[in-house]
Amino acid sequence: MDLLGRIRAEASSAEEQELLAVAIDAMLFITSTGQRYAFMDYLRQSEAAALPPVVASFKTHEEAQSWLQNHPEPPDGTHVLIGDQYHHVVYSREENLRRLIRSPVLEYHLETLMNGGTPAAVASFNTHEEAKAWFESHAGASPQAIILMAGQRSLAVYHHKLGHMALYPVSLAGVPGPKGGQEPSSQQS
Repeated sequence: MDLLGRIRAEASSAEEQELLAVAIDAMLFITSTGQRYAFMDYLRQSEAAALPPVVASFKTHEEAQSWLQNHPEPPDGTHVLIGDQYHHVVYSREENLRRLIRSPVLEYHLETLMNGGTPAAVASFNTHEEAKAWFESHAGASPQAIILMAGQRSLAVYHHKLGHMALYPVSLAGVPGPKGGQEPSSQQS
């Protein structure tokens, strides 16, 4: 923030000074609201080209709607999972508008990830529980990986804060064939 302050002081235009003031205010907001670690997690996910983080996960649309209607101030602009499908949270304080809109972010992500062929799987599992345990034992690793689940190539996404793992068959992206090396023959750690 000191660097931004010095750059702001030397900025030649009012527009540059205002933009730098906004950047400083954003950093102050992050630290003063205790969101420094959440911001660091966000940066890590962005660098890993992972799916966007989610703030909650629900089995049914009814559960999600109940959460949304009963939340004192829903987190506008974030994502939630409903049955492992991404939904965008829309909230307007002024109008008390609350909506969950299906987001195509998963399909776009899979399409980008599979561009040029399916990456090789990094591990193979027979059950969802085995795969989740593997992710939990690799807490610092990427939040996503291509795995074989009961022989089917899938994108596994582990949401550490929620303790939730979602599986998405790569066939949703509509691209054939692995790229890279051999498929793993058994669970790897």
